[in-house]
Amino acid sequence: MATTSGARTLADKAGRYREERIRYWNSYERRRASRYYHDELTRIYKFLIPPGRRVLELGCGDGDLLAALKPSRGVGVDISPRIVEQAQRRHPELGFLVGDVHELQMAEKFDYVILSDLINDLWDVQACFERVSSLCDPGTRVIINSYSRLWETPLWAVRKLRLANPLTAQNWLTVEDIQNILYLAGFETMRSWQEILLPLRLPLVDRLCNSYLARIFPFRLAALTNFVIARPAPQAAASKSNSAPLVSVVVPARNEAGNIAEIFRRVPEMGGGTELIFVEGNSTDNTYEAIERAIADNPGRRSKLFKQSGKGKGDAVRKGFAAAQGEILMILDADMTMPPEDLPRFYEALHSGKGEFINGARLVYPMEHEAMRFFNLIANKFFSIGFSWLLGQPLKDTLCGTKVLRKTDYESIAANRQYFGDFDPYGDFDLLLGAAKLNLKFVDIPIRYAERTYGQTNIARWREGFILLRMMIFALGRLKFY
Repeated sequence: MATTSGARTLADKAGRYREERIRYWNSYERRRASRYYHDELTRIYKFLIPPGRRVLELGCGDGDLLAALKPSRGVGVDISPRIVEQAQRRHPELGFLVGDVHELQMAEKFDYVILSDLINDLWDVQACFERVSSLCDPGTRVIINSYSRLWETPLWAVRKLRLANPLTAQNWLTVEDIQNILYLAGFETMRSWQEILLPLRLPLVDRLCNSYLARIFPFRLAALTNFVIARPAPQAAASKSNSAPLVSVVVPARNEAGNIAEIFRRVPEMGGGTELIFVEGNSTDNTYEAIERAIADNPGRRSKLFKQSGKGKGDAVRKGFAAAQGEILMILDADMTMPPEDLPRFYEALHSGKGEFINGARLVYPMEHEAMRFFNLIANKFFSIGFSWLLGQPLKDTLCGTKVLRKTDYESIAANRQYFGDFDPYGDFDLLLGAAKLNLKFVDIPIRYAERTYGQTNIARWREGFILLRMMIFALGRLKFY
């Protein structure tokens, strides 16, 4: 009897909490002083979410943020009937619903679900996240921003001085709190970071603070809002996709005639079948003829051969990917320093949902003696550290030639290539930066890096190292200091 009474009391408290929030938001009027803060949030979300996606915003307010994202299908949900009515008048092209997110029931799936400054205001954050889970495909991204706990006292003081709207009691959750509740609700956190160091418009100073200092330790610790990006946990994603897809392995080949027969012999069949796509890059040896001969000698294998018209490995990879029929795309360097027998590990990591961009890591196991020269090793470690910070996800080896992703994701990267420009001759950064912009989940697969048994490297390490450094500096302005 006590348990029933306790449950009723808890339900009564939740009901009173809900009614209090409805009254508050029905009477809410956004103050002019807070306009800059909301403009900054809009700028950040426009960076994170490309236009033309299916977007759901919970706690949508007046709908301005949702409308700014230019979704192909945009739905906003808010607890306040008055606010929803205003939002529908302001943005008739979008759909708006009155509802409590704790009880949300919808049949749709969305590419992105936004909870902007909402979880501070919820009675039960875990119950809300569990409702969100039913609206997600395996590739859905849930983006959350909430006030930093360090700002609890400053915001209280600002509101006490009537410089901002008063607030009802809030949940002051740390990033660790949010990540733990997401985990309990069946989500995996991909990355978290801080935004908005100065929530006021001060010419030049606000941009310095919010685009630069907010990204750098120790200034970022004082930022106003924490951002978290999560996705459905891999187990849930894997259970929704059990078919075996065709795999396309693209092999850029220049002066690699002695390795072609080994590639046919050692690349395993994966998934629903494997097709080998060779893109020969104007070799000075007989690589093209060797590939033709190997194709004739292996009639039972799916294989294609193309002559590269442009220059560089990146150009060859793009040509191969354009011709690929597989749902899963792989890159395998023709020098055979990456054991082809390890490719099924890349396939399993992608197909199971554990990752969405699978990258080879040569810097985990000991290498064979002549596999990588000393200065190449130092450069690889440098770029690994720099790109892990730049991308917001750990990445052990940015320059390993073996990378695996889904064709649909590659097509999105290619469609947005103009954001970073087309000046990467190797293709590694083109894919890494594009995948990071799409918020794909990175996973490293450790490999044992072998010595060449035929030919010589096509890399001019000093000249190309400076090109890579230039690309990394350029990417800072596109991914970090935006």
